[in-house]
Amino acid sequence: MAEVKPAGPSVVAEGHSEKRRTKRVHISMPVRIRGKVGTQSFEEEALTASVSMHGCMVRLRQPVIRGQQLFLFNHAVDEELACTVTYLGPKDRGKLEVGLEFIDASPRFWRINFPPDDWDPAERKRPGEKRP
Repeated sequence: MAEVKPAGPSVVAEGHSEKRRTKRVHISMPVRIRGKVGTQSFEEEALTASVSMHGCMVRLRQPVIRGQQLFLFNHAVDEELACTVTYLGPKDRGKLEVGLEFIDASPRFWRINFPPDDWDPAERKRPGEKRP
């Protein structure tokens, strides 16, 4: 089951805090990232770590830079969107954590329902749990 991270302050690469516009859903979805490094084009298959209406977090082997434009292809819906690299995180096992933001918000790109902004994950009903 997908886990949702509550909205709130988040730490970005420079150590500044920013409030999230929408909830992130922690879910692994296959995607293809394509772009250019200099004059060389590249394509890389990846899995999302989390998604939102505004983009996603992935791990890439291909070196990219903040502000770089890439294209993100969602295999599940056969759709591609332009996005910008907005975050570069730690490297683990040869892959860099990369935050991607859609050029234009696209709430239907992932074909999942995002929880409302006031949703509290502590209040969700767990399987087998009875409500009072």
